[in-house]
Amino acid sequence: MPTLLQIDSCPMGEDSVSRQLTREFAQRWRSVNPEGTVLSRDLNAVAIPVVEAAWVNAIYTPEESRTADQKDLLWLSGQFARELLKADEYVLGVPVHNLAPPASLKLWVDHTVTRFGPRLDGKRATCVITAGGLYGPGSGNAAKNYVEPWLRTLFGRLGVANMHFIFADGTVETKSGKADRAALLAPHIDAIQALFADAMCL
Repeated sequence: MPTLLQIDSCPMGEDSVSRQLTREFAQRWRSVNPEGTVLSRDLNAVAIPVVEAAWVNAIYTPEESRTADQKDLLWLSGQFARELLKADEYVLGVPVHNLAPPASLKLWVDHTVTRFGPRLDGKRATCVITAGGLYGPGSGNAAKNYVEPWLRTLFGRLGVANMHFIFADGTVETKSGKADRAALLAPHIDAIQALFADAMCL
C-alpha cells in the first residue's frame, strides 16, 4: 500500500497557511489512495536537538560499538529516516523565515540526510512554500526566493526527480484584513487538485 509522508514545519498551528494547504493535499491524496497510509510529522511537536560533536562522533562510530548514550543520540535521526524511506511520496509545508526555511526543517534535514544520505529515486515530492511578503515571479523580491532552489537541490541530490512546487506568498495581507484568506488560497487549492486530476479520472 502507498504511503504519504506529510511534513509540517510552521510554528503557527491551526493558523498556518502552509498547514492548511498540506492538509488539503493529504485529503486529496487519501481520496485517490483509499488504502494508503498518511504519516504525519509535525516538526514543531518534537524537540530536535542541534547537531553537536557528540552526535557526529556517534555517527562515525560503528553501530556494534556504539554506547547506550550514542544510540540514544541517534534514535530520533533513525525515526526520521525510517519515515522518509517508508514513504512513496512527500508533501512538505515550508514557510519562508528570514529568506530561508524554518529552523525546525533545517534541523530535520541535518538529522535525516546527514545521518543516512538515503536514496529516494522514483518518489514524488510536493513542496508548499508560503511567505508573508511577495516573492513570486514578477515581484521585486523574486530573486530572493532562496527556499525553492534549496529544496530542489536537496531532494534532487537524494534522487527525487518528480517535484512540484506550490508558492503562496503575500499571506501577511490576510492577517491585516487587507486580503481574504479563502480568495488568496483558492488558486493554490486548485493547483493541488490539479495534481490529482488524472488519478481522479481513472
